[in-house]
Amino acid sequence: MKKIVPFLWYNGQAEEAMLHYLAIFKHSRAGEISRMSPDGPVFSVTFTLEDQDFYALNGGPQYSFTPAISLFVSCDRQAEVDELYDGLAAGGSEEPCGWLKDKFGLSWQIIPTRMGQLLRDKNPAKAQAVMQAMMQMKKINLAALEAAYASA
Repeated sequence: MKKIVPFLWYNGQAEEAMLHYLAIFKHSRAGEISRMSPDGPVFSVTFTLEDQDFYALNGGPQYSFTPAISLFVSCDRQAEVDELYDGLAAGGSEEPCGWLKDKFGLSWQIIPTRMGQLLRDKNPAKAQAVMQAMMQMKKINLAALEAAYASA
């Protein structure tokens, strides 16, 4: 396991969440599943998504996820944005500007890499046009951002 690993707290859904994420991310793998006893409930799981290790615990109802922390996923193509956003948002909720909450309440940002380049453009009018277009979106549409950039 890597030196720094996100530790996710679930209320009895750690294994279900892991399996859900493994089905969405192409480059993923399950790690260890720990049980409280040989036939008992799952205590914790480890898994890897896109070379990032995760640890998930069935800790109980004391804590829940908030948007104060999210998982940022950088995507190379619109097809990847669509696939990941749609898969993770299923059963959850779509939020503005590429954010979503999955069905477990965990916040994600599914963002095309190109968007950051457009937002950091040295021409403030172009960057602002991209920002204004992005503010109108839930799932990011890269073609619409490129059009806003070109029209400024």
